[in-house]
Parts: sequence; C-alpha cells; structure tokens
Amino acid sequence: MDKTIGFIGCGKMGQAIMEGMLKAEVVQPANLKVSTSRASTLTKIERKYNIKGSINNQEVAQLADYLFLAIQPAFHNEVLAEIKEFLKEDVTIITMATGVTIEQIEKGIDRKVKVVRTMPNTPSLVGEGMTAMSVNEAITETELAEVERLLSSFGKTELIQEPLMDAVPAISGSSPAYVYMFIEALADGGVRDGIPRQQAYRMAAQAVLGAAKMVLETEKHPGILKDDVCTPAGSTIQAVAALEENQFRASILEAMKACTSKTKGLKND
Repeated sequence: MDKTIGFIGCGKMGQAIMEGMLKAEVVQPANLKVSTSRASTLTKIERKYNIKGSINNQEVAQLADYLFLAIQPAFHNEVLAEIKEFLKEDVTIITMATGVTIEQIEKGIDRKVKVVRTMPNTPSLVGEGMTAMSVNEAITETELAEVERLLSSFGKTELIQEPLMDAVPAISGSSPAYVYMFIEALADGGVRDGIPRQQAYRMAAQAVLGAAKMVLETEKHPGILKDDVCTPAGSTIQAVAALEENQFRASILEAMKACTSKTKGLKND
C-alpha cells in the first residue's frame, strides 16, 4: 500500500498492529510514522521496526493518510485539538479506544472527516486478533477495503453498526481475559490430578485453540460440537452437567453485562 500510516501513541496494541502490517507486508517501514510522548519509547520503537518517528504529534498528523489514534480515551479531545489544523484534507482517522465515538472524533476535528472506529484485542500481538469496526458515511468503498486490509494483517475483522460497538468489549475486546482464567482453571485441575504445571498450561491452551478453530472452520453450531464430545453416560456429559449446576453460562453472561455497563459508562464520562 503506497500510503503513509501514522500512529499517535504506540503502546502494546499500537505496536501489535504495526508489527502485523509489517509482517504481512501491507506497508513498508518507510511508510510508517509514529509519535510518542517519551523520547526513550520512541527510540526503542525506531530501532525495533526500523522506522522514523517524532515526539511531536503534529509532525505525524500532517503526513498521515491513515492516522491511528493509539491513545487512551481520556486523551482524545486534547490530542484532536492539538492536531486538527495539521491533518490532510482527505485523512482517515482510526480510533481504537473504548467509548470514543465517531461523533466525538468529528466534533474534535471540527469538520467532516473520514472516521473508522475500531475495537481490537490483545491476541493481535500474535496475529490472531479480532477487530470490530464501524465507519462514517464519508468512507468510500475503496477506503473501507484498504482499512480492512490493514486491520486483517493482524487477525480477523467484522464490520458492524456503530450502536453495537458498546457490546464489542464484552464479546471480543475483554473476553481474552475470561479465556485466560478458563485456561488457568483447566491447568489447575490438571495439576491437582498430577499433570506437571507447564504441561497442563500447554494442554489446556491447545484444547481451547483447537475448539475455537473447530467453530470457525466447521461453521457448526457450538452446541452441536459440544454434543459431539458428549457420549451417553460418559465423563464429558457429567462435566457439562456440573458446569450447568454451577451456572457456568450464566456467570459468563453476567460478566459480559458488567463489561458492557462499564463501557457505556466510559462513553458518558
């Protein structure tokens, strides 16, 4: 892609996205521009990715065709006020922060601008991210395809309506944390039964990875795949029954409800 990709802020998620783009060769190092608040962080990023950066957000803003705002929600209004006079006329702004709306970006720039609201997750670090995205009406089909190409370099993407974005953290943004707890619990059970700790982690993690791939690649209903594992009067159905008795699914639904409530609260702060 012969476009300049800018990053304002570049923490773990920003670096994961940038690394995915470089590995997939959808962008070359010369086309990446980064600004960070700390010179020491910038030096590390420049050396690691062989790119050029700045501690001045305006320098990156005036060069970028696609500008990622890889910053915390509370900093968006301040940064937008800082850069709005330096943006290219046809720039596409891509936000990654929970609760930051397309309308907030448009108001912060104080003019009609192309905006993509995204919610990636931490598995982007290993190229298996899930990124939900919403766009405003200023985005063309060509631009949408280019954004999807960028985001798909570190995982999968789903285009959804913006009102649904508040539900995304609960199902894909925060859910890796629930899965890590599940893997840890599986490993603890294995250790209790005598399996060495590191083997237990590997076995549990691979089982979760394999189950996820079964859902994605077979496109069967998860309930059908669950039934396929449960033989009559077998050990698996006994385990499933115990999970149901202890409100396994209800606990997940309550966790997601709490996550979504917090997300909506962030947007209203």
